[in-house]
Amino acid sequence: MNKILYATAAAGFMLAATLSTASAAEISGAGATFPYPIYAKWADAYKKATNIGLNYQSIGSGGGIKQIKAKTVTFGASDAPLSGKDLKKYGLVQFPMVMGGIVPVVHLAGVKPGEMVLDGSTIANIFQDKIKKWNDPAIKKLNPGLNLPNQAIAVVHRSDGSGTTFNFSYYLSSVSKSWKSDVGVAKSLQWPAGIGAKGNEGVANNVSNTNGSIGYVEYAYALQNKLTFTRMRNKDGMLVSPTAEAFKAAAANADWKSKPGYGVILANQPGAASWPMTAATWILVYKKPVDPAATAQALKFFAWSYANGKKMAEGLDYVPMPDSVVKAVRKTWATEIHNGNGQPVFTASN
Repeated sequence: MNKILYATAAAGFMLAATLSTASAAEISGAGATFPYPIYAKWADAYKKATNIGLNYQSIGSGGGIKQIKAKTVTFGASDAPLSGKDLKKYGLVQFPMVMGGIVPVVHLAGVKPGEMVLDGSTIANIFQDKIKKWNDPAIKKLNPGLNLPNQAIAVVHRSDGSGTTFNFSYYLSSVSKSWKSDVGVAKSLQWPAGIGAKGNEGVANNVSNTNGSIGYVEYAYALQNKLTFTRMRNKDGMLVSPTAEAFKAAAANADWKSKPGYGVILANQPGAASWPMTAATWILVYKKPVDPAATAQALKFFAWSYANGKKMAEGLDYVPMPDSVVKAVRKTWATEIHNGNGQPVFTASN
């Protein structure tokens, strides 16, 4: 798909997943792989507009949280929101940047993108090693028109601490009692089956190269790597495809102010058009940063991305944050992120 301008691969992961420039004026961040394609696109455009670069390490949400806690980067990025308790404990401010969808991806001879249908309980049983072959009756029932082989299913999951895994497992826990009791919800899991891969990039690469496999990735990575994504049955029992419209439908009724740090989970939302594995991604910065100027520079980039990056986000099938949320976030910056003298480090002008 030419919508995606930034190809990645498992080999040389850190090189492929790090944006850097030779400029001394550079913003440093680390974390979620889920939003990497859009952060890369925004960073390229921002560099051209301002000559200020972004060094973003796409290492997973767990890594991003560790790095911001260690104060080795100006901002952390996570697809799993921190609780109000943790935000207060570590002195952090959290705000959402963009939304997107997590999709099941398969590699099966003869099956094209969007041809296979899966539902939450079937996915849970596959990843729990209860469904072991592609011609299992549960999969055949959902796909009467597909010629499914008597072939073992190779499960691919994340090996690193991952907000994508958090949202994936949150969804499965909401539709499968056995997943909820036996596996649970976390950024890192004790997986019942399968092989681990690092980042959305690693899962995409493994599925691409393994016949008979299934994994889960952010939708941009499915398009970017020309992977076979599936359709799904949603909470209302409707058959839906992963599209920006379906992600928007899932987020339509979100009450972003209902959770500290705007930490609203969008999985398994009602609505005939809703994609069941929709998710947001968040930024973490300190309320009283060690380097106020660096944090101000980062917030300028995020303000610019909110204002100028909507079409770029939509071009990669992400969903921009609603204007009402952006307005609230700007107010949060002005009231909660201060320098040593109690002054806001940055106030958005528009």
